[in-house]
Amino acid sequence: MPANPFDPDKDIAMIQSIPDLPDGTIGFRYTGKVTADDYKQVMIPTLDEAMETHHHIKALVVLDDEFDSCDLGAAWEDTRAGLRHWRGFERIAIVSDSELIRVSASIFGAMAPCPVKLFKANAQDEARLWLAESLGSIHLDRDGDVITVQLLGKLDPPAYEKVDRDLTNLISHTKHMKLLLDLRQFDGWSGLTALYDHLTLIREHRHSPEKVAVVGSQTWEKVLQRILSRFINAEASYFEADRAEEAQAWLRA
Repeated sequence: MPANPFDPDKDIAMIQSIPDLPDGTIGFRYTGKVTADDYKQVMIPTLDEAMETHHHIKALVVLDDEFDSCDLGAAWEDTRAGLRHWRGFERIAIVSDSELIRVSASIFGAMAPCPVKLFKANAQDEARLWLAESLGSIHLDRDGDVITVQLLGKLDPPAYEKVDRDLTNLISHTKHMKLLLDLRQFDGWSGLTALYDHLTLIREHRHSPEKVAVVGSQTWEKVLQRILSRFINAEASYFEADRAEEAQAWLRA
């Protein structure tokens, strides 16, 4: 039975679903004092249903000025729901003017497996746009036995889902494969899930390349080259951004 907002023993409002969001995006508005019943009757059923039909979902969380607090039962339900679907979030937008909420959300964002971004109350439209946009992309190209994988922007999990089949197809048609990993326009991973998907993709194709050249311009990209050398059964070498042609020549030698 839905929570009764007129219950004299309970503050009005709680959690309300936000309508008219794109497919794969769910939203919740918090007002008043949230209890465990609010999670059980509104948030958790919506979250479970979304996870049944989508591999990853996006979430818009709006904390109104009237939002007071969560009781211990609500905090437990929030934690339990988050842990059950920990790897299912693609990104989360949190809208609030409360400084305490923003500090707490910043701490949560540092540990979350997906990008979490904070928005002021008057920037809800901006939050919706951020949820809808693509953070980054992966471009594939093949020239003879050299397959180039170019990482652009900040990558999130769907970017790897889209490229996995295409990469497998390219590899299947390349007899003596050499891999050029172009990181010159790569801004990193959007969360721990994206990093995990990156390493999973490497592990699944670790027997494919004979040589791997990493082209980049940041110190951490040299570290990535060392990680690659441990994951794949191939000779790997790092080249600075202005040595891309040298990397191509090294692969073909």
